[in-house]
Amino acid sequence: MALSAGVNLSALAPWASDPRRTRGRRLHEPLAPPRNEHQRDRDRIVHSTAFRRLVYKTQVFINHEGDLFRTRLTHSLEVAQLGRSAARALNLNEDLVEAIALAHDLGHTPFGHAGQDALQACMQDHGGFEHNLQSLRVVDRLEARYAAFDGLNLCFETREGILKHCSRTNAALLLAAEPDGPAQRFLDGTQPSLEAQLANQADGLAYNAHDIDDGVRSGLITVEQLGEVPLFAQWRDAALAEHPSLAERPGRRLLFETLRRMLSAQLEDLVVTSAAALAEQRPADADAVRRLPPLVRFSAVQHARQTELKRFLFTGLYRHPSVTQSTALARTVVAELFAAYRARAAEMPADYAQAADLPRAVADYIAGMTDRFALREHHRLTGRRLFDA
Repeated sequence: MALSAGVNLSALAPWASDPRRTRGRRLHEPLAPPRNEHQRDRDRIVHSTAFRRLVYKTQVFINHEGDLFRTRLTHSLEVAQLGRSAARALNLNEDLVEAIALAHDLGHTPFGHAGQDALQACMQDHGGFEHNLQSLRVVDRLEARYAAFDGLNLCFETREGILKHCSRTNAALLLAAEPDGPAQRFLDGTQPSLEAQLANQADGLAYNAHDIDDGVRSGLITVEQLGEVPLFAQWRDAALAEHPSLAERPGRRLLFETLRRMLSAQLEDLVVTSAAALAEQRPADADAVRRLPPLVRFSAVQHARQTELKRFLFTGLYRHPSVTQSTALARTVVAELFAAYRARAAEMPADYAQAADLPRAVADYIAGMTDRFALREHHRLTGRRLFDA
């Protein structure tokens, strides 16, 4: 058996990404046994500065609003856990799935999507801002941990999975700098690895479940309202049928039991449906996967039910007046920080202040901030506090 502290490489399916056949790193490095190349990527991600910052970056609720709400870090860990479970069942590369899952949000701004929207508006005349592209920029350029190179010098397969979305304009720019790089598929319509497809599906599974949990914890949505959503109602009813006492017991046990069952059923559906698609297509290897339609997917019924749940969360939680009030303030914080740093670049660290492309350097600096640091900087530079402590 191959020497590996994680995945049994001999057990990988023929269409799985095998670290022994990686397309490699942009800068060649010698192997580092006993770790395989994708384990090595995961370790570099976990030890990165950007990964640690995720603990104080918003998922839905601004970081100061409560200690028990999810952050980008806990979200990434949940994505990794779900992804590894499915990868193991499908004989895919668990280490690669985990690396992608842990890195997929490294480029997210403070204040979640509100911060991203604000930076996109600020950068509209300077090349724009995409958080997936920023995640790749973090691991390719912005991390400064190694003497021999900028970034983390990750394998192609990990970088491909991190770049989940990319506009054609940015893909063309990336491809000009790196022919046959991870942006190629956004121009030729091919697919990423099965591991990247799986990490993407695990991302959706994780945020649907934990946004329900956080939404109920916040009081913005209720279990009774969720009962109108078929996917939730199915597993709530199953939990009550097996444990009738949950209906009378105070606390959150019914919610947790429902979410546990719902996640398990969704994960099983993903594995069964994907296994059937792989058995039908039988790609010869990992490269053949890229020329086929997406193969890691849910059944049509499960996909429809998830769409209903997402619609409920969008209207009931993400567009709740309490959330939109916070996100409006967050956009103001980011926009005013951007203006302040452009006007007074010396307020940033020297490596940002002296960059040739100042707008991009400002965007990089702000995108790397935690919620709490962005709020402190905004107060320092403007003298205003937009959020209650």
